[in-house]
Amino acid sequence: MATKTRKKMTLKAGETYYRQFNEKIREAVDAGYTDFVLEDVNSQRYIATGLIGDLRFLVKGVPGQDMGAFMRGPAIRVAANAQDGVGNTMDDGLVVVEGMAGDVIGYAMRGGRIYIKGDVGYRVGIHMKAYMEKLPTIVVGGKAGDFLGEYMAGGIILLLGMFSGKPDAPIAGRSLGTGMHGGVIYVRGDVPPEQLGPHLHSQPCDEADMKIIAGIVKDYAKELQVDAKTIMAEKFVKVRPFSHRPYGNLYVPA
Repeated sequence: MATKTRKKMTLKAGETYYRQFNEKIREAVDAGYTDFVLEDVNSQRYIATGLIGDLRFLVKGVPGQDMGAFMRGPAIRVAANAQDGVGNTMDDGLVVVEGMAGDVIGYAMRGGRIYIKGDVGYRVGIHMKAYMEKLPTIVVGGKAGDFLGEYMAGGIILLLGMFSGKPDAPIAGRSLGTGMHGGVIYVRGDVPPEQLGPHLHSQPCDEADMKIIAGIVKDYAKELQVDAKTIMAEKFVKVRPFSHRPYGNLYVPA
């Protein structure tokens, strides 16, 4: 089978308004370009939003909100930090952020992978859900703010707490997993009980969990050029709700 020819393009964002910049990207995709280097990115929003297929983006600079929202397939690498809303309602693909990221990363994502090397803000993984055969995955190499995994219904969040700019902060903020009724949050080390949301508990990972974690870590380490063995040298715990209806009695008595 013939190898598909990839067409490459470099675009400079600079002071270009985000709408015009995204129009340039879409016009290039329609013209058959597949690989993009986006230079001098300066908070332009919605980069790669809604795009479908085998597309690759290297973002140089700090992208604005909702990068990769609703996308299905592209791979994005950010060689810096990223703002809020990365992977909003993402369906498939890969986002790698080599620095920190803001709030609401992976909101309602139902497929694909988001790998952050550093710290993240509030409400990361809120409303995550698994869809059919898809298993959305977020890995945070640093620490997380409040409400990590809030209302989570499916998928995996892996919180490492290693590559952080906040050495004195807890690994996660308060109310971790509040409203969570599906999926799993894996944490390297321990989670202070006072950080957990109500109706949740943490427990040591079993052999099946560790196999899943090892696979994710191997891929994460490859993408971010960190040492997988060092990551796996610590124990892990998993956070799950006591039941799939943790708040059911508040609405309809069981």
